[in-house]
Amino acid sequence: MIRPIEPRDAGEVMTLQRAAFVQEALIYGSPEMPPLTQTLEEVESELQQNLGVVALDDARMIGALRARVDGDLLLVGRIAIAPDRAGEGIGSALLEAVERRGADAGATEAELFTGSLSEANLRLYERLGYRETQRVPGDDGTAQVFLRKRLAVGAPE
Repeated sequence: MIRPIEPRDAGEVMTLQRAAFVQEALIYGSPEMPPLTQTLEEVESELQQNLGVVALDDARMIGALRARVDGDLLLVGRIAIAPDRAGEGIGSALLEAVERRGADAGATEAELFTGSLSEANLRLYERLGYRETQRVPGDDGTAQVFLRKRLAVGAPE
C-alpha cells in the first residue's frame, strides 16, 4: 500500500532512511552523508509540508520518498527502500505516486539527483523517463547528477 507521508512517520522514516543509505555510504566511502546524519527533528520538520509518500507491507514501512513543489517543479528526494526489499519495484511505485501528487499540485516537471557512482539509481531513473540535465563535481572526484522528467498533468491515478 502506498499512502501520503505524514509528520508522525518521522521516526520510522529516519530508521528506514539510515538502513537504506548505508549501502550508498559504502559506495562513496563516507558515513557523513546527510541521510545518515540527519536528526529526528530535521526529519520531522521536513515532513510538515511534504508531498512525499510511503510504501507499507502490512504495518511495516518498506519505502519512503520525500517531495515538495517549488513553482512548477517537483523536487524529489531521500528515496529510501528497505534493503531486504530492494529490486521489487517499490522505488518505481513511489516515484510514480509522487509524480501524480506533484502534477495534481501544479508541477509540470520533476527533478531529483543522485551521486555519479550510484549506478542502480541512475538506471532506475532513466528507465522511468528521467534525463540527466546537469553534473555538479564534488571534492571527492564524484559528481551529483541531476535528472528531470516532464510530468503528465491530469494523469489518471
